[in-house]
Amino acid sequence: MLRFVLRRVIATPLLLLGVATVAFFLSQMTKGDPLSAIVPERQMNNPEVVAAAKQKWGLDKSLPERYALYIGNLVQGDLGTSFSTRRPVSADLADRLPATFELVLAAMSFATLFGIALGVVAARYRDRAADYLARMFALIGSSLPVFWSGLLLLFVFSVQLGWLPGPGRLDARSVAPPGITGLYTVDALLAGDLPLFIEALHHLLLPAVVLGWSVVGVIVRLVRSSLLEVLGQDYIRTARAKGAGEKRVMLHHALRNALIPTLTIIGFSFAYLITGAVLTETVFSWPGIGSYAVSSARSLDFPAIIGVTLVGSLAFLLANLATDLAYALANPRVKLQ
Repeated sequence: MLRFVLRRVIATPLLLLGVATVAFFLSQMTKGDPLSAIVPERQMNNPEVVAAAKQKWGLDKSLPERYALYIGNLVQGDLGTSFSTRRPVSADLADRLPATFELVLAAMSFATLFGIALGVVAARYRDRAADYLARMFALIGSSLPVFWSGLLLLFVFSVQLGWLPGPGRLDARSVAPPGITGLYTVDALLAGDLPLFIEALHHLLLPAVVLGWSVVGVIVRLVRSSLLEVLGQDYIRTARAKGAGEKRVMLHHALRNALIPTLTIIGFSFAYLITGAVLTETVFSWPGIGSYAVSSARSLDFPAIIGVTLVGSLAFLLANLATDLAYALANPRVKLQ
């Protein structure tokens, strides 16, 4: 297993280099002038200002020269400077990544708990009302576009009922907790500020449900089908013949084996949500890397776009590695090569 992990870790920088190369050349093929994000509109007709901006940002160099310069800086850990914010892209990503990570962590917790619970209920009461209701809930979550369900739930629970707050991580007049981890709920607890923790949790609840609902459907269907297959095995009939209760058979014997293939979906879903939180963060004004990617794309901020792409690629690579390890630990018959 150690050799497997080392090989994957060594291959990761090479894969990221390939992703950066593809992202760089695709960004250069995009129709549009990045100078519009750098030079004010009133100065676009000033050749001196335009020439100075091109020289400062390296836009006056040839494509191979720009690529060599970018890769050279990337190898040194420099993702470049954002055209829009005038800050290092790494600093922008470091500021926004905790918000996305907190949202995705809450969304995956919701999706995992509800997905497994509804999958067990659907398998336990197969072809009965509980099974149909569980699958209908999962189907709705998988079918509704995220932006539509987000706007709908925001209108119902925030505007009409007033049960939950509106967009944002905190209320407009609230002050963020001391930045220890960047996760507002965790930082509020570490600071001993219980009211701020509750406020941050209330703001987190609705976007987490919207984002996680799309994953619930996949987990429900997989857990249900895996459980139904496991429940037909000989060792399940043996456990029942020995007098084991249905609850013990379902949770102790069947579910533990049925969850093994579900680990793969959970791992990949976590990485998918990190890069796929764009619409959710836009609807709920969540200051994460998803909303950062949207603003960067609008202004043709190529360094920021490539930086977000690399973060998403790294998330998928790490999730893939963690999933393989978890699968091997859960099923000793799996040999990592």
